[in-house]
Amino acid sequence: MYSICILLLVLVTKDCSSQDDEGPYRGKFIGKLNSYHHQVSGDVYAVDDWTILLVDFNYDGTGDDTFFWAGDSGRPGPLGFIVADQHGKTNILERYNNEEVQLKLPDGKRVSRITWLAVYDLASQNAFGDVFVPDEFEAPAPRALTPLVAAPGAKLSSQPLKFLDASTFIIPELHYDGSGEEVYFWTGVGPQPSSRGIKIPDEDGYLEPLRAYSGEDVRLTLPGGRTVFDVDWVALWDARARAALGAALVPDALNVPPARARPLPRAAALPRCRQLHRDYQVSWEIHGNQITIQLAALLDEDEYMAFGISGSTSGSRMLGADVAVAWFDQRLQRGLATDYNISALAPCVQVLGQWRGVCRDDRLGGLDSHQVLSASRDGGLTVVRYRRGLQPAEDLDREWPTDRSVFVVWAIGRLDHVQEPAFHRLWPASDTQLVLKQKDDDSDCVDFTAGARARPAGWERAELFDPALRVFRAALGPAGGARGLAARGRAAPARAWYVNGQLAPDLQLRRGLAYTFLVGGGDDPHSAELYHPLVLTAERHGGLERLDDAAQRAVRVLAGARPTRRGRLSPAAAGALCVAERAPGADARRDAFDTFRAFNRSLRWSCAGRFAPLTVTPNSSWPDRVYYHSFTHADMGGRIFVVDRHRRNIAKAGATPLSPPAVVVSLALALALALGSRR
Repeated sequence: MYSICILLLVLVTKDCSSQDDEGPYRGKFIGKLNSYHHQVSGDVYAVDDWTILLVDFNYDGTGDDTFFWAGDSGRPGPLGFIVADQHGKTNILERYNNEEVQLKLPDGKRVSRITWLAVYDLASQNAFGDVFVPDEFEAPAPRALTPLVAAPGAKLSSQPLKFLDASTFIIPELHYDGSGEEVYFWTGVGPQPSSRGIKIPDEDGYLEPLRAYSGEDVRLTLPGGRTVFDVDWVALWDARARAALGAALVPDALNVPPARARPLPRAAALPRCRQLHRDYQVSWEIHGNQITIQLAALLDEDEYMAFGISGSTSGSRMLGADVAVAWFDQRLQRGLATDYNISALAPCVQVLGQWRGVCRDDRLGGLDSHQVLSASRDGGLTVVRYRRGLQPAEDLDREWPTDRSVFVVWAIGRLDHVQEPAFHRLWPASDTQLVLKQKDDDSDCVDFTAGARARPAGWERAELFDPALRVFRAALGPAGGARGLAARGRAAPARAWYVNGQLAPDLQLRRGLAYTFLVGGGDDPHSAELYHPLVLTAERHGGLERLDDAAQRAVRVLAGARPTRRGRLSPAAAGALCVAERAPGADARRDAFDTFRAFNRSLRWSCAGRFAPLTVTPNSSWPDRVYYHSFTHADMGGRIFVVDRHRRNIAKAGATPLSPPAVVVSLALALALALGSRR
């Protein structure tokens, strides 16, 4: 059996004063404020070498010319400098009543190099309260441990682990071949890793078996608000073999900065609970022939969480699934858990007169089987509780069996402009099973950790402005995840238009000149996923096929569609499918490419058949800004700047706003869509 004892080579100085015995860890304790006047009191901590935290700070606010004041002289006096308040201001201090105040020292100053901090009145040159920094004070800072020590035969290595703060650490240059079927990041207490530990979510928050790593710096956060003071080791744990592949000890009382993210207690979960992702958990309770389900997730205001029964009895499959799409309507202050059926991996769209895709049951002629019981949103945590029957109430519903394990599906994504679920940003890559009548103590949910979600920088948007350019080749490709269309402030689809090889670029068309779009978005109208005629409109979303008659009539179509005898629009430019796909084995959930050029080089193109030409000639009636779209799906395209002369960086310079008629059309379209979504 692999033993962690060989890791006793850890050389990290222990400092018991770095951990407060009561309450949350706040940093290294400096001391209590000595109180002389004006009711000054409080505890003082060093968060790091540049930041001071005052806890339970009091001051009556009646001083004439009073500031936070620090210096390196013997005692507080005029030879010092102002420390800005918690707002970064150097105004005269106002009243504080048992408050927590974080102060940043001015540039060039450090906690370890000052002698004292005071509440000091410049007018009277008196300290109303002060605290002295101990000699040889060492402020909290990131601390290195040892590398992961691999078990015999394990193909695993790293550079020394580093704790950046009390909960966040990095495994630099991690090498792991990914061969284990059930290997996880793992932590716990005791002299060595054991099965009594818990999973650490991976760098993207997933709790599924680890992929291969090839020299990557992996940034992880201890789960459930745990800190370095709550664990004794971190490891890569093989759950099937019940053994650690490699591990590192965590020394006691590590002198590191406090965790930036704060724990968010779970919201009164039902008895049985499953952590689906670092930011998402589901809990449930069964009463008779009904099941009560509570979904809780850290979401942005415009995001949804989906959960339901898989479309397959042999794995977690979205196709054919029966799911709830839950979110909190901030405007109406109510929660929703709408019943959806997934008949195709596409937004809900009409295919030869029939609705296909991710569609509400009531749109398909069924009933919404979900009854919302309660909902809340606080600090970014959205909680929706609903009830439904275990047995299907109609053909669109699936059974929730209690006599065996059941495969489920889940996702988190953004709502589109008509508050329908767009393509998700989080979803599982491996099968997820629940035992609905499991023992209560089998639940694995932990507290959420609140904090700003890391958002990768978006790729630069290309601009095709060459005056000699008259032909645009439009094909399909991945929308690029968080760095692609999602970074442009929209609910991104799974696929997008690639024009002349660029991801939904800005185009410039000059009035009076003829341009040809060669369209390769698929010409099979039976396909809900891969049928994308090109259309140019004056509104910014597209997806005309999903609109009702009134909403379609509100759209000004400039090219690519014409009305039929029944008054519905019909596409005019549907060419053979030309589509790019990610390389085999690539994980679409991960942002592995810093530039679009690198991402584009990784794609595999497949084109068959002839492109369909669409010729347009902009004239004076066209607005200064129009858009190219898919006729069937929304938000796949980009902007077209209609100009009298071409110029570079037209978008950055600021284009002419929409003309009044275009604004009226946009408002009318929004109203029609809102009314249609409530039918």
